[in-house]
Parts: sequence; structure tokens; C-alpha cells
Amino acid sequence: MKLKLTKEMIIGIVVIISLTLLYLGVNYLKGVNLFKPVNHYFVSCSNVKDVTISTPVYVDGFKVGLVRSIAYDYSASSKISVEISLEKSMRITRGSYVSIEKTLLSGAELHLHLNTYVDEYLKSGATLEGKIAGDMMSAVQENILPQISELIPALDSILHGLQTLVNHPALSQSLNHIENTTAQLEVSSRQLSRLLGNDIPVIADNLKTTSGNFVLLSEELKNLNLTASVNSLNLTLDNLNTITTRLHSKDNSLGLLLNDSSLYRNLNLSLDNLSGLLIDIKQHPKRYVHFSLF
Repeated sequence: MKLKLTKEMIIGIVVIISLTLLYLGVNYLKGVNLFKPVNHYFVSCSNVKDVTISTPVYVDGFKVGLVRSIAYDYSASSKISVEISLEKSMRITRGSYVSIEKTLLSGAELHLHLNTYVDEYLKSGATLEGKIAGDMMSAVQENILPQISELIPALDSILHGLQTLVNHPALSQSLNHIENTTAQLEVSSRQLSRLLGNDIPVIADNLKTTSGNFVLLSEELKNLNLTASVNSLNLTLDNLNTITTRLHSKDNSLGLLLNDSSLYRNLNLSLDNLSGLLIDIKQHPKRYVHFSLF
């Protein structure tokens, strides 16, 4: 007997297929693979802010599961039960825990921290401890913002000091002095450039000529017979020494004249007598000169 499908049966079948496809599609969009075998575990948390169904579960950065449901546990005060589904091959050791870490884009993530020091594994349906990891915004709010608040008065004082410094007339005067100094340095640099281009070559030529003259003079001094000159000088000094000795001796006329006081007095007396004679001749010439015509 051939089964005859009525219009109502066809509509019912289409609705069932549509609902099934819709359910499968929604779960697929959530990342839930209904045809893949999984293990279910529960995480006991005190705060599940930003955690939603299909929130990913990671182990060392690798995605191993999703959040299937979130329910408040009324039997335990301030406890929220989060059901997670993990891959069938993912086994959890006793003493492991799950941390909830907030992110800037995806809201929150669950990170499974395995206890690597034991070999005993939990069965599917076991409950894990959930912890709230410090997120970036909380760290900023707790650590950085207080320091920034303490720095604001210091920054205000620094800005006020900078404003006072900038508006001080001495700063503009210093800038003018620096500008003038820079202009003078530029002029000096041009003068030095001209000096190096014009006068320095002439000075260098003169120094070269002078050094050549010094070379010639040194060669002439090298060729001089210094030994003969020194011997002649020594002989002259010996003669001067002999003359000096003779002058101090009384066995000669110059020595007597210089050393004998009686000879000096007699010479003085003779000069006085001669002077008196000349004066007398001048005053009485007739006593010494006679004129006779016949």
C-alpha cells in the first residue's frame, strides 16, 4: 500500500527540517559541532561578567572547547555554574582550574590551566574551580591611574615653571645675544676663510724661505773651524790676564803709576808747579822774554 502524503504532513515535515537546520545552523555559528563527541565539565565561578554562551575555552592559546550554558547556583551563595564542552580527547588532570580573562575585543575568554604534576584525570561532568584573572583595564586602573594622579600636580608645576621661563624677558635677551653671537661667528668665519685663502699661503712661503735660510746658516756654522776660534779667544784672554797682572805689579811704569801713591803725588805736584809757571809767564812775560833790536 502506497503511503500518500497529505498537504499537512508535507508542511509538518518541512517545518521539522527547517527547525533542525535552524538549530544546527545557530549552533554552527556559535562554533558548536553537534556531531563531534565532547566531554562536559562545570566551572564554579563567583563572577562571569563578559562571559557568554560560545565563549571559547583555550589551553596554552589553543582552542579546545566552548561554553555551553551559564546558570546561577541557588544552592550555593554567590556561585555561578558555567558548563563547558571540551573535545573528547582533551583530558583534565585533578587540581586544574579555569581562569576568566577579559580582552579588549572578544569580551572574555576561558583559559584552562592543567595541573602537570599529577596523573589522575577527572571524569566528564566534574566541577573545576574558576578564577578571575586581572584584566588589562583593571591593572591600568589599579596601578597606573594612581601614579598618574600623583604626577598631575608635579606636571602642573613643571608647566607653570616652563611658562614663567618662556615669558621671562631674560630669555628673549639671551636669544638675541645668541643671534648676535651667531652673526659675529659667521663674520669671523668668513674672515678666517679669507685669511686661510690669501694670507696663509704667503706666510707659509715666508716660513719656507726662513727655514731654508736656517738650513744654510746651520751648514755654515757646521763648516766653521770652531776649535781655532776658541783657541784664539783663549790666547786673547790669557794676554788680557797678563796685562792685568802687570798693571797690578810695581815693576813697571804703568804699575807704579797705578799702585805707587808717592808717584801720583809727585806727578800732581809737578802739574801744579807747571800750572803756576804758566800763570806767572802769562802775567809777567818780561821776566822771561827779552827783546833787543841792536
